[in-house]
Amino acid sequence: MPLELGTESHIIPTFKYKKNMKKPSFFFYFSIAFLLFLVVWCSSINAQHETPQPSAIEGRWDLSITSNGKVIPSWLEVNHSGIRTLVGHFVGSGGSARPISQVFVEGAMFHFAIPPQWENTDKDLKVNGRVEADKLSGTMTMPDGNTYPFTGVRAPSLRTVKQPVWGPPITLFNGKDLTGWTALGTNQWMVESGVLKSAKSGANIRTDKTFKDFKLHVEFRYPKGSNSGVYLRGRYEVQIEDSKGSEPWLGGLGALYGFLKPSDMVAKDPGEWQSYDITLIGRRVTVIANGKMIIQNQEIPGITGGALDSNEGEPGPIYFQGDHGAIEFRNIVITPAK
Repeated sequence: MPLELGTESHIIPTFKYKKNMKKPSFFFYFSIAFLLFLVVWCSSINAQHETPQPSAIEGRWDLSITSNGKVIPSWLEVNHSGIRTLVGHFVGSGGSARPISQVFVEGAMFHFAIPPQWENTDKDLKVNGRVEADKLSGTMTMPDGNTYPFTGVRAPSLRTVKQPVWGPPITLFNGKDLTGWTALGTNQWMVESGVLKSAKSGANIRTDKTFKDFKLHVEFRYPKGSNSGVYLRGRYEVQIEDSKGSEPWLGGLGALYGFLKPSDMVAKDPGEWQSYDITLIGRRVTVIANGKMIIQNQEIPGITGGALDSNEGEPGPIYFQGDHGAIEFRNIVITPAK
């Protein structure tokens, strides 16, 4: 039936409903505000978790600095911190790995600066470089003001799939003379009563042979306050230091200097014989000091200060630090992988 004007219809009840409708409560307004807050908050969370855009400089780099015709090894690692900021770590010719607060990148160019570590100055080390086809090049301005060119290549992963098959043990020190060893400078090393001995600070010493993966046993003794190190492949220092009574730290006895801290401090008194049993497979190292495991199958990120070179993909020698105080070694046996 057609609806006639003036007759009762659904318009009237609707009008009465609107007229009699209660005003929205505080809870209604609060709910709307809370929903809006959730939308804004979720949007900000999504922005914070935006996928970082990769940069060509990210990763690990083996560097070579040319100074007065001599090649000095160095190392660099760059990675993301959040969405856009790049941070990193740097190892120079000496000292330990140092943090880089920010690496600035503009296209293929990059630069950063880090404060001095052991240098007696207030000047920064400044690096300016370029990334091109998985290679770096540029200049480093040292804290003393001198500028040197450098190049870099991506560091090898050194990952291994299978456990090595070990060959026969090799005695590296015959207990009689320096056969098989070469001092890296004016020699102060001597052999006395079956002990390889450096009575004072002087040259470092290395094996003539080189090795890739191996197990190494070495015993050592130092006087109070002395310092030395065992370099694996001539690149990664396992620290020797008069550390008894101190907390484990990156520069104490048993540390992979600047990179890996030992789980416990097991140093004995100065003047006592101590031992390392070290296994190195690729980048992974296990250190047993004085019969206790203090580093278990940990990855070494890169070369440590004092490395002979930055050619991480190649075999290298065992070398002992002799320029930080008196030190003695004996019973030096290596078991290389076949």
